[in-house]
Amino acid sequence: MFLCRYEIMDPVSSCQDVLRCALCDIGIAPLYCNVCLIHLCKNCVEKHLLDTAKVHNVVSFKQHLVNSKYPQCLDHPTKQCELHCDRCDIPICLLCISSGEHEQHKKEDILKTLASKKELLRTDLQELETSIYPNFQEHASGIPVQRAEISKHFKELTTAIAKQGEIIHTEIDTIIKKMQNEIQSINRQHLTTIDKQEEAITGTIEDIQQAILELKRLLDTSEFCLVAEYKSRNVQFRKIPPKFKNTFPKFQPNKINKEKLREQFGTLLFFSTETHQQSFISQIPEIDSPAPYSPFLDAPNLITEITTEYKELYNVACVSDDEIWTCGLDKVLRLYNMQGELLKSFKTKSGGTPGDIAVTKNEDLVYSDYSDSSINLVCKAEVQPLVSLLGRKPSIHIKPLIRLQGWRPHGMCSTSSGDLLVIMNSEDRKQTKVVRFSGSTEKQTIQWDDQGHPLYSSGKILNKYLSENRNLDICVSDCHARAVVVVSAAGKLRFRYTGLPSTTMRLFFPRDITTDSQGRILTADGNNHCIHILDQHGSFLRYIDSCGLHRIYGLCVDSKDNLFVTERDKCKVKKIKYYI
Repeated sequence: MFLCRYEIMDPVSSCQDVLRCALCDIGIAPLYCNVCLIHLCKNCVEKHLLDTAKVHNVVSFKQHLVNSKYPQCLDHPTKQCELHCDRCDIPICLLCISSGEHEQHKKEDILKTLASKKELLRTDLQELETSIYPNFQEHASGIPVQRAEISKHFKELTTAIAKQGEIIHTEIDTIIKKMQNEIQSINRQHLTTIDKQEEAITGTIEDIQQAILELKRLLDTSEFCLVAEYKSRNVQFRKIPPKFKNTFPKFQPNKINKEKLREQFGTLLFFSTETHQQSFISQIPEIDSPAPYSPFLDAPNLITEITTEYKELYNVACVSDDEIWTCGLDKVLRLYNMQGELLKSFKTKSGGTPGDIAVTKNEDLVYSDYSDSSINLVCKAEVQPLVSLLGRKPSIHIKPLIRLQGWRPHGMCSTSSGDLLVIMNSEDRKQTKVVRFSGSTEKQTIQWDDQGHPLYSSGKILNKYLSENRNLDICVSDCHARAVVVVSAAGKLRFRYTGLPSTTMRLFFPRDITTDSQGRILTADGNNHCIHILDQHGSFLRYIDSCGLHRIYGLCVDSKDNLFVTERDKCKVKKIKYYI
């Protein structure tokens, strides 16, 4: 392809003035090689033909233009294409038209199409040269500065951590020195006591030795006066001093609480890489704009703590900012207020343990029942006047909403559109899928990626939970796969999060999952007693590993983004504020 300095009126005369030889780049090129597709001047033709690697076909440039004015038809090689089919986006000849294949298609003169294409080329070239390329150059020039800032920041961060480590080591060394001094002092006291006892015993032994010598001398003498003056001291010597019993102090090391130690050491905040998109418009206009950005608190605050009546507590769902539904091992669902008062409770209809709970837009409770493959809607029945007069409490009405055939339900969530998302596994435990229901009608199934591989693990029965993000992504915590799997609303895999590499943490086993008004993803890591927070693109933001969290399981957020966390073994619900 070539470019001319003027508008093309006569394709021969207007272009020859500016076309230069491809070999010497000096002479005007009136010739063209149809094999090598290069322009040639007369002086370079012979040199070009000496290259015997190819069989060259050198013609005048005018002849080249005339011959290549219309392309050869691919379907009819003896014909030239004079028209262009807009729908098929291919050149066509008269025989193509007479075949009827392009009868209803819009067709244009091929030279007109060529002119339009070249106009598009000129427009794209101008945009690339004047706008896109300079913008990319500007961005590229800023990368070394960003790299330097990152290196500086992380060097300072590493230094700060090392300094904190030195402070803690100094404190530990001080404790060790103090305890060692105490041990030395006790040691000196013990040695002083032993020295005194040794001194007394040694003196007595010398007295006994002297007495023995004196008695032997008296036994050998015949002087009555000396023998008569003898006084026995054996009574004094029979009193043996008490034997010193060693009572040594012992050191009993306390078990190191790694969680407390890490909490006292410090916390890493905002471990994320943010990108700011420019000049793009949302492709999903029906989604509300995100709430104003709320930065994290340096240390999350524990607002309140509710003690429940379960043997093991699993899940929690917000009815409002003041009430929460809970479920656990004992097959009873309970409603609590923020003062920890039990407002309602009822057993599952089948008597089985509920798999998960969710609250609909109408504030009705929905629970999944693995034992009978059902999804059940819990409504507050209307109170009859007579019942009200008698002072009876409103009854609980349980309505089977969905009956699954060949599948068992796990986690659920109610979506922004009012649909219900359920993750389930087949009864033979070989398949897992996410299904969207409108009422009891199945609308969508999400199971495979673009390569036909399963998106979610199967086999071992470990509950899986899910939540819809504000951008309509579907976020699944797959405990068996040790991953958070996020797909788009259409079911296309967006990313997998498998935790951060760490030598101090145990394996990542996500339990419940939820999202907040900022589009952040929160998942409970019961194995490490913490909560991982990600942005909607899968970048790690921070941990919540304070507030005394232990064996956490269920998660949900209220309308103010306050976080509710269940502790499985302690059977408590903790309400935590983690943002400003």
